[in-house]
Amino acid sequence: MDRLRFDLSPTRILAAEITADTGQSAGAIRVAGVHRGVGASAIWLGKVSNEPAYRSVPHHHAEAETAGYVFKGRARIYFGEGYRDYYDLEEGDFVHVPPWMPHIECNRSADAELVWMTARTPDNLVVNLDDVDLPPSEYTT
Repeated sequence: MDRLRFDLSPTRILAAEITADTGQSAGAIRVAGVHRGVGASAIWLGKVSNEPAYRSVPHHHAEAETAGYVFKGRARIYFGEGYRDYYDLEEGDFVHVPPWMPHIECNRSADAELVWMTARTPDNLVVNLDDVDLPPSEYTT
């Protein structure tokens, strides 16, 4: 009982207060809701979207551990040597991306937006890597 803190309160972040002033990768748009700028010390929570038939450039999140939830749309995440491995994800699916793992996030739809809810610890670290040839015809259906 001695760990309870009644002198604290949660931080409310309104939709009008979310910011795109966070790490980005071409082809993906990240907006931050919970982050260090609002008082979080060890978690980042935000929304990531890819326009129809778009993909992120290859990237990793340094020491950040990442959890993603496909809120809307159909995704593909490439990983592994030469980005030859991939998982397809549908609305309601989750994915865990380990620290330092290079990957590419794709929107498999040619006409609908892809929206992820993403959490990272300790923060939204984004390290963009050299791009690879991966045309939309490889991942859109």
